[in-house]
Amino acid sequence: MTIAPARRTAYAVLERVETGGWASDLLLAATAGLDSRDAGLASEIVFGVLRYRAQLDFLIEHFGGPRRLDVEVRLALRMGIYQLRYLERIPAHAAVAESVELVKRARKRSAAGMVNAVLRKLDRAPVEWPTREVELSCPEWLLERWERHHGSEAARAIALAALEEPQKYVRVSAAGTRFQDIGSQSIVPLLELEPGHTFLDLCAAPGNKTAQALEAGVRAVACDLHLHRLRELRGLAVDLVVLDGTRPLPLARRFDRILVDAPCSGTGTLGRNPEIKWRLRPEDLTDLHGRQTALLRNALEALAPGGLLVYSTCSLEPEENSRVIAEAAPGRAAAVWERLPGRDAGDGFWAAVIKSEASANG
Repeated sequence: MTIAPARRTAYAVLERVETGGWASDLLLAATAGLDSRDAGLASEIVFGVLRYRAQLDFLIEHFGGPRRLDVEVRLALRMGIYQLRYLERIPAHAAVAESVELVKRARKRSAAGMVNAVLRKLDRAPVEWPTREVELSCPEWLLERWERHHGSEAARAIALAALEEPQKYVRVSAAGTRFQDIGSQSIVPLLELEPGHTFLDLCAAPGNKTAQALEAGVRAVACDLHLHRLRELRGLAVDLVVLDGTRPLPLARRFDRILVDAPCSGTGTLGRNPEIKWRLRPEDLTDLHGRQTALLRNALEALAPGGLLVYSTCSLEPEENSRVIAEAAPGRAAAVWERLPGRDAGDGFWAAVIKSEASANG
């Protein structure tokens, strides 16, 4: 039988996410040749399965599926259950039949009967979730740390926000229109940019904040570790430099304003990047902290007297935020700023404004 392009694409993307791919990037490429309706359904299925994964896995067992399953079979069941239970206007026969066919094409024919049986038992009756980890579809260790650092009400709100499709925000300027989250847009104004300022964006890709900074009339240098990512900034009036910011910066001058929008865990963006919550491990935060601290220390060496630096992340974790400042720039944060999903619009962000030592002492 034929499998609809949307389901075939969603399954292929989810398979690649399982091996480390990023859903947004994969969907952008995989849906380029689809009509808008199929592309939309593929995206809905992929992100729905990733956001609600813990609930879906519980429902597999609840409706008679075995605990241990090959990944190809589990993906087909997750997709089928998501369509049948969470989406409106999906023909049940299509969701069931095509999930079974996906299993067959994955060379797991022996599981086809079980998949068919589980999906045909499925209904929309209320279910009592066994744990808050399942109810909120979020690892317990993340819920516990958010509760510890932000309070129980905020922790629940963060997890619930991660189950929703993020709102799209547009930034309109003389240079054109860009999709840019409202939280992301709030970082650059902290730099208090003025025409003629020299500006360094140390971790610039994909370039939204660099473009926003250019609106103030600054003279900009944009850096990133990877050349292919810097290519996303072509067309902007900036000097592009490939470098590793965790090492001493090979730059001949100092800058009036510096942005260190550090690579991070991204726990403030789980609605947009739900695979993060299933990949991240506590030990990853230690590794990230080390790299972020090095980035900030090196950036501070490039800050001109009287200058101002903003360190920011889209993480909610203290290891990546306040503890980086405490280690690399103790006592130098002039202001600290935080946005939490579920409390504030858009993605979660954290930022600290740091003045040059000459300015701070002056």
